Amino acid sequence: MGSVSILEKPHAVCISYPAQGHINPMLKLAKLLHHKGFHITFVHTEYNHKRLLRSRGSDSVIGLPSFQFRTIPDGLPPTDSDVTQDIPSLCQSTSKYCLAPFKNLLSELNDTSSSNVPPVSCIVSDGVMSFTVDAAQELCIPLVLFWTTSACGFMGYVQYRQLIERGLSPLKDESYLTNGYLDTVKDWIPGMKNIRLRDIPSFIRTTDPKDGMIDFVLSETARLQKATAVILNTFDLLEHDVLAALSSSLLPPVYSIGSLQLLLNNIKDENLKSIESNLWKEDADCLQWLDSKEPNSVVYVNFGSITVMTNKQLIEFAWGLANSNKTFLWVIRPDLVAGDTAVLPPEFVTLTKERGRLASWCPQEQVLSHSSIGGFLTHSGWNSTLEGICAGVPMICWPFFAEQQTNCRYSCVEWGIGMEINSDVKGDEVEILVRELMEGVKGKEMKKKAMEWKKMAEEAITCPKGSSFQNLDKFINLLLLSSTYHE
Repeated sequence: MGSVSILEKPHAVCISYPAQGHINPMLKLAKLLHHKGFHITFVHTEYNHKRLLRSRGSDSVIGLPSFQFRTIPDGLPPTDSDVTQDIPSLCQSTSKYCLAPFKNLLSELNDTSSSNVPPVSCIVSDGVMSFTVDAAQELCIPLVLFWTTSACGFMGYVQYRQLIERGLSPLKDESYLTNGYLDTVKDWIPGMKNIRLRDIPSFIRTTDPKDGMIDFVLSETARLQKATAVILNTFDLLEHDVLAALSSSLLPPVYSIGSLQLLLNNIKDENLKSIESNLWKEDADCLQWLDSKEPNSVVYVNFGSITVMTNKQLIEFAWGLANSNKTFLWVIRPDLVAGDTAVLPPEFVTLTKERGRLASWCPQEQVLSHSSIGGFLTHSGWNSTLEGICAGVPMICWPFFAEQQTNCRYSCVEWGIGMEINSDVKGDEVEILVRELMEGVKGKEMKKKAMEWKKMAEEAITCPKGSSFQNLDKFINLLLLSSTYHE
């Protein structure tokens, strides 16, 4: 992976949607661009900047001479809380209030009298921060939209207008959530076969014709045409049919450049490795704990950075894990239980203290790659799903919202690496599925399939013929050709 050969560095401003699951892949992409010769300005919201300072210390936002961090406000009322913000409120706020401060930041960066950085030559924006389109058009520079979803999840969002025009959303009334309507198969979505309404990103499950999240998705997908390119953190063989359908649509060029982490693993740059983005303090000692366990013996449980559950659901998961008699590592965020602190029954803690470990956050990719991990109980967020695939780890899926339902469907049906838990989780079902995952015939089949996908993921980033390796170069060349640099 060579560097960009140009007298003056191209300057990419990377701005992520301000949630952990979006920040992580955007930072990985920014590191890859930096390695290719770009000057990087990475934009956090002020709220998340403060969280980073708390979780990782002041060194976490110093950056490097050609990799700097800047901030803009998110438009929400100031707070010192340390939780993921309310997603609908954040979506409305960023779309309404972030453009002006973002344009001001770009002006500062381009002010040669006060800035010692190259002029901004392109914007790499989260797909759901598309207010950046206006800023890019004003400066006449290319803008790339990075949708941090799977390709199948992205395709689901792109279909929202069709779903509304066909009268499939909003739902007529609440009974449609439970009367079998969501099991209706839709065979007209390009590249996706036998997809049910329940497999489409979950915001369509509303009875409100003016639902804020529906409007937000429609607004963000409508701006796709104005982008120079769309990029996705996936690889061609995993989602070939959907990617082919996206590429043949009226969208701008779509590049699959995943796994970003596997591409990064090929770069031996300790300075870049030191730049991280976790908003919670990590329990690194859990890796030493895993070192003491047998190969493929531990169930890793993590529901991501946004999923919330009731205390009753937490307890059902707890007793399912306890009664499975399997060793487990369970990440429980402080804000995992909606409106309350996550508290496990003392009897559970006593019963499982010899074979269970609880953590508030952890280095997930290192955990999933550890030889002791035999299975993954996940919310089916795209980062987690792809990380599990790249580690060759089979999964139990409990999707919460958004495109997690789509990822779950593909994991369980198309890719053969997952089993789904009912949304109304019961401890007995958790116990049965955990045992099947770790020692059953189905679990062994899933493990074999997961290892096959792992190999394909590794081949996709291999130089020089890997599809993702080639697509990354094509994407960067497009950026360079579309940019105007100032001598």
